[in-house]
Parts: sequence; C-alpha cells; structure tokens
Amino acid sequence: MNNDPFQGVSIEQCPVRQIMARIADKWSVLVLILLQSNDVIRFKELQRCIPDISQKVLTSTLRTLEEDGLVNRKVYAEVPPRVEYSLTQRAHTLLPHINALIGWAKENMNDIMSDRAYNRP
Repeated sequence: MNNDPFQGVSIEQCPVRQIMARIADKWSVLVLILLQSNDVIRFKELQRCIPDISQKVLTSTLRTLEEDGLVNRKVYAEVPPRVEYSLTQRAHTLLPHINALIGWAKENMNDIMSDRAYNRP
C-alpha cells in the first residue's frame, strides 16, 4: 500500500504546494491572525499593527487573500472611501491549523534558536 498523499498529482496541482505558495509568505499569516483578533479592521489599522509592511505589500497580500476566498473586502461609498476587511468562513476553517502552528512554534522556539546557535559555523 502506497501512503504517498501526492501520488498521481502533478506538482502544479499539488494542493499543499498551491496553498502554501499563497499563505506561507512573510505577511499573510500575520494578516490572518490580526483579522482573527478583530471582527472587522480597516486598512490603516492593519498597517499600524504591522509597522514594517509597506502599503504596496499589504495591498498585494490582502488581494491575494481575497482572491483565495480568505478575506472579505467591503468598500463604503464615502469621502474619503472607507474599506474594511474581515475573515471569510473558509478562513475560519484555516485558523485552527494556523493556531496549532503558533502553539507549536511557541513550544519549540527556544530549542530551535539554541540549535541554530549551536549549529552555526
């Protein structure tokens, strides 16, 4: 019995690769975590919460998350325009996995940092 979960799936069709390519960048998980903590959040508030992200990169990250059905974007016809972001139901099904990864990282970070320091040339 072959236990390869990717048997018969091309690299381009690999679900893990497709999802990780979209959410495993430097910012996407941080944005999702912030949205988890807030029912609705505006663009400028996201920017304040992640001070080292540029406006261009935050915009691109939000667009990607929206394209994948993880983020809702609501624009209000006001002057100046108001844009609010929230998580979709699909994102809520992803969050337990992200939270498990956060827990794992917290539990293992000290040991990982020690291993890195020990194994550096």
